[in-house]
Amino acid sequence: MSFWVRNVREMPWRANELGATVDFDYDVERFEELGINLTVLEPGQPMTMYHQERYQEGFLLLRGEALLIVEGEEVPMKQWDYFHCPPDVAHAIVGAGEGTCLVLAVGNRIGPDVILYPRNETALMHGAGVEADTPSPKEAYAKFTRPTPPTDFREEFLTG
Repeated sequence: MSFWVRNVREMPWRANELGATVDFDYDVERFEELGINLTVLEPGQPMTMYHQERYQEGFLLLRGEALLIVEGEEVPMKQWDYFHCPPDVAHAIVGAGEGTCLVLAVGNRIGPDVILYPRNETALMHGAGVEADTPSPKEAYAKFTRPTPPTDFREEFLTG
């Protein structure tokens, strides 16, 4: 793959109950080593189901407020907070506050693709949990309409 530069306003976004997301490699050859996306969340909207995986991840809150659920604990996040997530740490992010939040997520893709969605009462309370432990993304996300077809970019994704 050769290099390229694109503006997120021109890239395909997907929107559903898990927010509006642009995956930087959605419509090109999948990045082999790095996953990266932007997600816009409404208050109370989970970004993912509570999970742990073998990859290191990082999350930077670019705008607004969010609630991080990590290892069963609630950790409020505000603009410019960064969450470093080592491998095998259970986590989920839920939109919080008065308006939308914007999260930049990056993650390593080198290594085994092993994931677990553990049952957690705190995650369940915030709509980001599963009723029973499962290694199946299909099972964990069964209540959501996913994947969604590309949607047009809306300026409020980036400006709130």
